Amino acid sequence: MASMAAILVSGVLLGSLYALMASGLSVVWTTLGVFNFAHGALMMIGAYVAWTVSEPAGLGLIPGIVAGTAAAALCGVLIEYLLVRPFYGSRHMLLATCMTTLAGMIVLEKGAQIVWGARLKQLPRLVGGDVSIFGATISAHEALIVVLAPVVLLALWRFTVVTNRGRSLRAVGQNQDAAALIGIDVPVAFATAFGLSAALAGLTGALLGSIRFITPEMGSGPLVKAMIVVIFGGLGSLGATAGAAYVIGLLEAVLVFWVGLYWTPFILFVLMIVVLVFRPNGLFGRS
Repeated sequence: MASMAAILVSGVLLGSLYALMASGLSVVWTTLGVFNFAHGALMMIGAYVAWTVSEPAGLGLIPGIVAGTAAAALCGVLIEYLLVRPFYGSRHMLLATCMTTLAGMIVLEKGAQIVWGARLKQLPRLVGGDVSIFGATISAHEALIVVLAPVVLLALWRFTVVTNRGRSLRAVGQNQDAAALIGIDVPVAFATAFGLSAALAGLTGALLGSIRFITPEMGSGPLVKAMIVVIFGGLGSLGATAGAAYVIGLLEAVLVFWVGLYWTPFILFVLMIVVLVFRPNGLFGRS
């Protein structure tokens, strides 16, 4: 029972982190129909800026997290303006943006190494102490992430459903020409999608920086998992992405326990391929 509780708690924690990361990718895909391969690097930027504001500047962790989220959002808007916008309307937009955002990822990672160095860094925890759940013990900071992730996802969903700006993102994602005809500024919607997506990545990085070490490449692994989640759940649906994130998190926790850390990524990729063979629109996507 103790092992099952540990697996369940670990899976929910992983799912919470993957949901925050993957929801950002889902927002960009839903609005523009492209993948942002610099998404993991934006998570790293959020962690580094949070560390800079919190530790060297001495302003505290909460201002650091806010600054890291804002810095990542700004970087996301710049990526959209410099690396994605020039290819709007191009027949090869998907391929071109894959290449340019990959280049952006490399620039951000190498730039971070120049600015902050290669030495490992880590943020303090938002909340001290430990929490016991069904006999499994995790830090209070990790428990806060588990609680915070659904709140952030619910707020994101409410934004896309209730606010005019959020509804404009959905309209642009459904039909750009029709959205422009009814007065929606499509380029602004694209920039908003990238900024919102990057803010989620920066928040995730700032929260993760208290659990793992901050390095220039810290976003590479989570980016791969986030892409698996988005494809596994079904492209273009925030709810499907959130559901798939927790499924993948629980699967990963079970696989790490039973087959080990080495084989887990391989099995996850195989499962994703199997799902796509039988359900091309994803596990929770519409057939």
